[in-house]
Amino acid sequence: MGMKFNKLFIVGIGPGSLDQMSRTAYQVLKEVEVIVGYKTYLNLIDDMISENQEVYASGMRKEKERAKKAIELTKKGYKVAIISSGDAGVYGMAGLVYELIEEQDCKIETEVIAGITAANAAASILGAPLMHDYAVISLSDLLTPWQQIEKRLKAAAQADFITALYNPSSSKRTEQIKIARNIFLQYRQEKTPVGIVQSAGRENEEKIITNLAEMLENDINMLSTVIIGNSETYVSADKIITPRGYNL
Repeated sequence: MGMKFNKLFIVGIGPGSLDQMSRTAYQVLKEVEVIVGYKTYLNLIDDMISENQEVYASGMRKEKERAKKAIELTKKGYKVAIISSGDAGVYGMAGLVYELIEEQDCKIETEVIAGITAANAAASILGAPLMHDYAVISLSDLLTPWQQIEKRLKAAAQADFITALYNPSSSKRTEQIKIARNIFLQYRQEKTPVGIVQSAGRENEEKIITNLAEMLENDINMLSTVIIGNSETYVSADKIITPRGYNL
């Protein structure tokens, strides 16, 4: 099936709906012979996968296994795409794939196909919260020590960055979002706008506009993206807006 050492595509599928996927990503996924991915993300693109394509799916925390499989299949001559939700280079599969290619010292050709990230998808739903300098921080401590995450939260809060929080809470991680909120309260006003978007770009999408003082009164889970405004951010007509600094 194809020439030896085909190109390996590392594809960001965006938030989840096919209409928010780039044309390039869509075209690549229609043309490859094998699609490798986390089963939940594969379900999001199920409508576009043909019966002529092979699919390799695995569950949570199997990222290394998926990356190795994609590399192995590419080395065998298959045309392969490995997918990530959002953008593959933002908490996605791109870095791991490149690390494993380097470790194996194999000379396969690769291409990263960009996708809309959770922060950008959530921002578009909320209005224009990311109009100035911003930071993106994951609250998941599976791969990063919590002490390091806490240090980054303090730095972002103190520097007045608009901050998007990924993986803010789960059934087993409920304290991290509380600690993060308390850190920001040391440097921001209680009424600082906070946007919470649930399942951005998917069928059950929900939007909540709240503030630092009241944000924890809302349901926040692994499918939520939380955006905390800076000292200039405000709410108008159910939109969160951060001024860029233009003279109006």
